[in-house]
Amino acid sequence: MQEFDQQTLSKIINSQKNEITEYHVYKKIAKRTKDKKNREVLLKIAEEEKSHCDYFKSKSGRDVKPSRWTIFKFNWIIRFLGITFGLRLMERGEGNAQQTYAELSEKLPDINPIISDENNHEDELLQLLREEKLDYVDSIVLGLNDALVELTGALAGLSLALQNTRLIAVVGLVTGIAAALSMGSSEYLSKKSEEEDNNPLKSSIYTGLAYLITVIILILPFLFFTSYIMAVGLTLVAAILIIFLFNYYIAVAKDLSFKSRFAEMAIISLSVSAVSFGIGYLIREVFGVDV
Repeated sequence: MQEFDQQTLSKIINSQKNEITEYHVYKKIAKRTKDKKNREVLLKIAEEEKSHCDYFKSKSGRDVKPSRWTIFKFNWIIRFLGITFGLRLMERGEGNAQQTYAELSEKLPDINPIISDENNHEDELLQLLREEKLDYVDSIVLGLNDALVELTGALAGLSLALQNTRLIAVVGLVTGIAAALSMGSSEYLSKKSEEEDNNPLKSSIYTGLAYLITVIILILPFLFFTSYIMAVGLTLVAAILIIFLFNYYIAVAKDLSFKSRFAEMAIISLSVSAVSFGIGYLIREVFGVDV
């Protein structure tokens, strides 16, 4: 057996552990995948990962157990966030593996077929991945973005105009529900007039639900706190958190830029809130509102 320095041996063992771990992850995903073609591709990739593990085992001369935590983690990520997000997140990890393999190629000239396999995985997965929620992502973005911009602005304006958190919550909730129904209806009519594969009714439901869920999250601080300043602050924090999580999900699932999308949505939402807060102050002064 070929002798390696400690650093190279450590990389080989880590690579062996990663490959056997990914083998088990892909096998678990394949078992839950209903589409026959998708399942066959996943099983093919799983077997490739197993063969890679066997290759590294022949170099390390050791048996290595998979990472149970990684298997558990990706199992639940895929259950809750979908196969597309989970697999793309795993592929990002394989980018690091490719760098390690490139470093190992100096000591292991016969590793090139494995590097080629890893490069092909992403292409195969790109052809494989398809989920309904991602087919309707434009509708979700429409509902979520409009709710963030409109309601953060409305709540900020109402806060300074009314200065009563319960009243602000009631007005915001009524406004939000009406707007969600309006957005859903508009999306239905818009999609129905277009020649697309997406179902107009499903598009409207995704838009309306995204809007309504965002409304509820943004209004919660006004139901739990009596200080309208604190409620507005927490609502803005919630809005930024929603923008961050949603854009991270979309960036991973659809392989898009995260920073630019996050910055754009955050700046728009905060800018509208600041302007609305000022308008609320002017309205309170001009009309002498005192609740």
